[in-house]
Amino acid sequence: MVHAIASTYRERSHFDGQNILESGGITPYARKDGFLNRLIPLIDAQSRKSLALSSSIPLALRGAAEVGNFAPTKLPTANDDLINRLTMLYAQDEMLAPIWQSAIDTKNLAGDLSAENGRNGEKIGQLAANLMKGSQAAQLLMIETTGWDTHAQQFGRLNAQVRGLDAMLGAIKSGLGLDWDNSLVIIATEFGRTAAMNGTRGTDHGTASVLMMCGGNINSGGKIIADWPGLSQSALYEGRDLRPTMSMELEISRALAAHYGLDVARVQRSLYPDMV
Repeated sequence: MVHAIASTYRERSHFDGQNILESGGITPYARKDGFLNRLIPLIDAQSRKSLALSSSIPLALRGAAEVGNFAPTKLPTANDDLINRLTMLYAQDEMLAPIWQSAIDTKNLAGDLSAENGRNGEKIGQLAANLMKGSQAAQLLMIETTGWDTHAQQFGRLNAQVRGLDAMLGAIKSGLGLDWDNSLVIIATEFGRTAAMNGTRGTDHGTASVLMMCGGNINSGGKIIADWPGLSQSALYEGRDLRPTMSMELEISRALAAHYGLDVARVQRSLYPDMV
């Protein structure tokens, strides 16, 4: 856990904050590609898939490097006969054949969960683990979760969100099995919440938050890393938010560099070029 952490963004807009987080820029909408897409050439992942577990590719994974996406469907599962006929139909098409085959490979990796529209944490975690196992698995995968904007009645809503996140992480760990020892999971958000509750027993958009990292490849696990500023009124940022004392960009760069055996400065230059 890395606490009292934030990106360079300070204005508390979800849209702008998420754009900064995912693009790795310092100004909203200035960059059109994402920081994770810029990571792909550094880790030599071109021969293996990079995937977004969502209905569209998030900004963080958009860019020059090829990336796919996969999402559970509400539609009935296509039967094997239809799949085989389409495979034969596309086989001689130079453009469609590799795209179709990539989709089929991903579907096979996902397994039966792909037909269940599993929206709860455990099923999403199982699906993510399935997509990251085996020789054709994704080396880099991103999951987007929503529902964290707790302006009202935060206790019940946040408890449900955290239970879902816990179930997701547990399913990823158990699903990966021995591969968990070579994994790194980073959980980040665009900003934190206010230090005090509002009148509807929730919290409003804030500044500093927490960066969570887990996985079998983290040597310093079980620790809280922080330059803790405190929660007294004088210590709060603009009198309302946890003050940021740690850099989201630097800590992510350090974690990824350690995980992939890369130079930290090189990773930071690639992922966050506008900061260097």
